[in-house]
Amino acid sequence: MTAFKTTMLTSVIPRLLTLQRQSATKYIVPLSYSFIFGTWQYSSTYSDTDVEQFVKENKRTVDSLYKLSINIKKIRQLKRWVLLKDVAFVEETAGFLKGLGANEITVANILEQCPEAFLQDPVVIDTQRHLWSLICSSDEELVKIIEKFPESFFVHKCPDIQRANITYLKELGLNKKIICRLLASSPQIFCNSVEGNKEIISALEDIYLTIGGSKANFKTWLMKLLSQDPFVLLKPSSALKTNLNFIQSLGFDDKEVLKLLSKLKGFIFDLNCTTMEQSILFTRTVFKCSNDDLRQMILKFPGVLYYSVPVLKDRLTCLVRGGASLDQVIQSPNVLELTTQIIEYRIKKIKLLGHEIKNHHLDILNGTKKDFEVSYGRLQVKKKRPLFNPVAPLQVDE
Repeated sequence: MTAFKTTMLTSVIPRLLTLQRQSATKYIVPLSYSFIFGTWQYSSTYSDTDVEQFVKENKRTVDSLYKLSINIKKIRQLKRWVLLKDVAFVEETAGFLKGLGANEITVANILEQCPEAFLQDPVVIDTQRHLWSLICSSDEELVKIIEKFPESFFVHKCPDIQRANITYLKELGLNKKIICRLLASSPQIFCNSVEGNKEIISALEDIYLTIGGSKANFKTWLMKLLSQDPFVLLKPSSALKTNLNFIQSLGFDDKEVLKLLSKLKGFIFDLNCTTMEQSILFTRTVFKCSNDDLRQMILKFPGVLYYSVPVLKDRLTCLVRGGASLDQVIQSPNVLELTTQIIEYRIKKIKLLGHEIKNHHLDILNGTKKDFEVSYGRLQVKKKRPLFNPVAPLQVDE
């Protein structure tokens, strides 16, 4: 076997490399020569330039990845630059993950998704582990988070600022589970300065209390808001104030504004006064509604404030073309949340059962795919139900 390897290394491989330079459709010899043991790659696209680029890759890194059965081709396609780094910690990073309880498949998945992970110094990774232990109840939970959000653990690193933000959110009353979810799904807000996060949360509280909210309810409202859109902490508080002033100018009382604030969630920061004015004018014109009717419609369907006129027009046209009336839309404006494709598909399915949409409340179209299937199922049952009980005897005059 030793003689065979020697022959391969001194004779066969040089000849293959020579052939590669003559044609772009030959076997590529990895720098690690791992194909000697049964691992090789074939490509119809590699050229002289590609062969020269492979030579620049860190041999130790590539060999370590091969040993872990990691898809190096995938890494080359997505983030090849990590293979060119002089220093890497593949074995150490894999050992860290296995120490948390990750199996080989999980380790491979994590390093393929986030190859930057094996560029991190083990000391830095250990610091991150201690940081996450403040909000993670177990190593098993941490492994699941890392597998789903590897970049949140390995890439977004500013431990001092992250630790300070975790402490601040705990002081606000947010529980560990919510903080952990936020750190995993939106790590950027934890790399933002504590002062910046305090400023926006303080502004949110002031506005919430100004429009009639209670201090006791603010914590619950904030938790819901952050769960729905944590990136509100990265948005300017001035946008919130401007948009709320516009909404109040429409005649909503404080109680209604609070209700809208809860329904709009993070959208409240992204509203645009010009878009809102145009959409409201379109809604007034098409539905010929009074100010009171308009407010009631917005409370039922806040999308009037954030969808543009072309979007609203397309969806309304689609509904009318499908047989719905404007009065039906006024009664169930939430149907305008659906895209034209979904509206067309659902109306078509209902018509196939022999039903006309004009004879039903438009709520039958609303909801998720699962919600619609339930409503559709009820219509199917009605269609199949017999007009009389076939088991009961018929009453016939003798």
